[in-house]
Amino acid sequence: MANLILYEKTGCPWCIKVLDYAKERGIQFELRNLTTPGVAEELIKRGGKRQVPYLVDNRNGTEMYESADIIEYLRQN
Repeated sequence: MANLILYEKTGCPWCIKVLDYAKERGIQFELRNLTTPGVAEELIKRGGKRQVPYLVDNRNGTEMYESADIIEYLRQN
C-alpha cells in the first residue's frame, strides 16, 4: 500500500495544483482517478463527498480535501 494516495480527476485545476507542487518537490502519490470504475464510490465511502483532490496519508491516517490544505500538509510533512 502506498504511503500517499491522491484521489484526482483529469483536468481538475485544483488537482493539477497539488500534482505540480508535489512534482517540484519529488513527492509521489498513488493516483486514483475518479474516471476509473469504483474509485468515486471508494472516495465517497472514505471521505463522504465526491470532491477532489483528496489526500490519504497511510503513514499516520491523515485524510483531507482542499488543495491549499493538502499543499500545506505536504509542506509541513
